[in-house]
Amino acid sequence: MFIAPFVASPLPVIRHMLELAELKHNETFFDLGAGDGRTVIMAAQDFGARAVGVELRDDLVKKALTSIRELGLQDRVTIVQGDMFTVDLRAADVVFLYLTTSANEKIKTKLESELKNGARVVSHDYEIIGWKPYKIDNFCENPKLGYPSHTIYAYKKQ
Repeated sequence: MFIAPFVASPLPVIRHMLELAELKHNETFFDLGAGDGRTVIMAAQDFGARAVGVELRDDLVKKALTSIRELGLQDRVTIVQGDMFTVDLRAADVVFLYLTTSANEKIKTKLESELKNGARVVSHDYEIIGWKPYKIDNFCENPKLGYPSHTIYAYKKQ
């Protein structure tokens, strides 16, 4: 089911989100709507996580897999071509979202039922209605210009 367009998160925003989520070495990281794989690649390469990207679009899956092979990250990164609503999230320590508010609303029940206590969810620009973030961070890509700016919502399952 298509629920959000592909818009790539800028690399500085991804890094900031992973830091905000306190992603640690050997934790399991999921990106729901992984696009070209940039987020799962950074999670594995720079943070030492085991990363799983879930992407519906065939062209983006191929692009992500090519990058993962070129970087030699096949042992740390998995790309699942399929619907994010069918992937088992019970192993997730951190979940990354860059969807829309309505898409977050649709995935919320799955997150609530499958995530373990202590799992963190970071969402780029769109909140999860009904959840209380432990941090809302306004991140500016270019402080000299004052834009573009992004709002990062960080949540923890209790």
